[in-house]
Amino acid sequence: QVHLVASGGGSVQAGGSLRLSCVASGRSYGSYCMGWFRQAPGKEREGVAAVIGSTQTRYADSVKGRFTISRDDAKNTLYLHMNSLEPEDSAMYYCASEFWVGSPCATVRDFTYWGQGTQVTVSS
Repeated sequence: QVHLVASGGGSVQAGGSLRLSCVASGRSYGSYCMGWFRQAPGKEREGVAAVIGSTQTRYADSVKGRFTISRDDAKNTLYLHMNSLEPEDSAMYYCASEFWVGSPCATVRDFTYWGQGTQVTVSS
């Protein structure tokens, strides 16, 4: 079993920055891919960014150039650096991991393990 704990959310003004962290525990070897998703009230959970293996990354069009995903396997930690935040980025942010190497690592259904979420609020 894998346990994910997300942290780092908060309230910032538009244009500000935040760094989210997600610490993984409970399994002795690294996941195949990890990702960040977000869900705003009344909306479906959507993918924000994912890292596959150690270096391959992908981003939602809405965050490209503003957000950076990275992982530190020595610390079992996933990060999301968020810059130039906009009010539209306000949501609950969730981290997720998947160990199956055949996973597309693209949508909610592609990930097995989920963290509890951390709230990001961006005011204009």
